Amino acid sequence: MEALIASAIGLLAAVGIYLMLRLRTFPVILGLTFLSYAVNLFIFVSGRLAMNAAPIIGGPEPYADPLPQALVLTAIVISFGMTAVIMIMAIGGYLEAGHDRVDLDEDDPEAPK
Repeated sequence: MEALIASAIGLLAAVGIYLMLRLRTFPVILGLTFLSYAVNLFIFVSGRLAMNAAPIIGGPEPYADPLPQALVLTAIVISFGMTAVIMIMAIGGYLEAGHDRVDLDEDDPEAPK
């Protein structure tokens, strides 16, 4: 099970980094989203999840650590807000420039004018 989760985290991180290196704004936003999913999954798994365990200390039964769960919930809210702000900036850049290229070199002959 650990190998499956580790490979899922690695795949999400690899896809996120690959998409962040593209030259269009939408794949960059998707790449940031995939990378944030990978980090959230990593934080969630690092909390040593326990099945059917309460997040309360005080009894002889095993307990679940509530800190990774709280960190992941906070990270989900922050990444949603970050994605919304980046989308608005990308739409504004597209409306201003007329294209969605990230690389704005003046010497590029393939750049739309």
